[in-house]
Amino acid sequence: MKTTAAKCVPTTARVGRKPAPKSVAIRAATFGRGKATVNAPFQAANHSQVRASSSRDANSSAKRNAKLQVAGAQAIEKEVYVNEAPDSLLRDPNGADKGTIRARFEKIIRQGQDEICNALAELDGTPFHQDTWTRPGGGGGITRVLQDGNVFEKAGVNVSVVYGTMPAEAYRAATGGNIEIPEGGNDRVPFFAAGISSVIHPKNPFAPTMHFNYRYFETEEWNGVPSQWWFGGGTDLTPSYVFEDDAKHFHGTYKNVCDKHDPTYYDKFKKWCDEYFLIKHRGETRGIGGIFFDDLNDKDPETLMAFSKDCLFNVVESYVPIVAKHKDDPYTEEQLRWQKLRRGRYVEFNLVYDRGTTFGLKTGGRIESILMSLPLTARWEYDYEPEEGTPEARAMKAFRQSENWV
Repeated sequence: MKTTAAKCVPTTARVGRKPAPKSVAIRAATFGRGKATVNAPFQAANHSQVRASSSRDANSSAKRNAKLQVAGAQAIEKEVYVNEAPDSLLRDPNGADKGTIRARFEKIIRQGQDEICNALAELDGTPFHQDTWTRPGGGGGITRVLQDGNVFEKAGVNVSVVYGTMPAEAYRAATGGNIEIPEGGNDRVPFFAAGISSVIHPKNPFAPTMHFNYRYFETEEWNGVPSQWWFGGGTDLTPSYVFEDDAKHFHGTYKNVCDKHDPTYYDKFKKWCDEYFLIKHRGETRGIGGIFFDDLNDKDPETLMAFSKDCLFNVVESYVPIVAKHKDDPYTEEQLRWQKLRRGRYVEFNLVYDRGTTFGLKTGGRIESILMSLPLTARWEYDYEPEEGTPEARAMKAFRQSENWV
């Protein structure tokens, strides 16, 4: 159990007051020790939990998977908890890393974390709990969680910077299986990753869950294989009840972002999102999609970083107005029951299929941050199917057959 002792000082970012610029409503508390304190300030900065892909080949044997998991658990150094986040989590922010894509992307995601947490805390009237850590060899993370709030059952926004190594087989999977693994030599690939990830579960069943993740990934030259880099990410919406106006607003926001950068992006990334978030064993998607992209390196990094930045800084516009619209809607116990059944589907996808969850677990990431995405409550019922003509059946139609919202 960690023994963080957060320093607490007064801040203007208090409950019931609009957060001040470059600060965020944070409750600095020692998690697990029952010690909660007043709000503490946080200056804009950034780093994110890697959600890079690492799905395992279907034909890999159980024995090989077990060996990779054991090896992966040693891939990232143990975290060291600190009272305040440093200005940068890079190894050499004022030297070799200064001005690099790594440094600039870290700044983007930490600013994004501040903006999004401020917006959510203002809507909810509850501050976020924050945990901050570093690692001896560089990197670290900031996890912020708002739990049992007035509007949100659970909202988490993570940023991290990670230096580590991953099994060669995981590297091959992460690059789409297109990398040949040399025989012999070092079987662990050094990597760097930075990203921001979030899952937000509102209390009201008419307010949708939302997920987003934006990341930058690099590998070093390894066994004759050249270094690789790519961007990945996306934002998607998971309602329990489907409202067409909400779907059009959400998808329209990201279509506008995509069209600004490349008119082919929206259709391509929407299709990718629908395919990625398919719960294969159920034959239904997790929600109504959004955009999703991975291994993106077909343009220069400056162009792709600008696109990722625009996607991140449209999270608030795409989502918060929808929650504000529905947070006070009246609902019944039956509607709450349906929400919990859909939350069960959310859990199934994240634990069975999500590549970011798999990657984090197999490279020794921080477990509380990795599993932050899971809701507080979920439900499973045997062979449940909603009655035809009901709002629940309308939602299932959208989950079983992709729809064009804009």
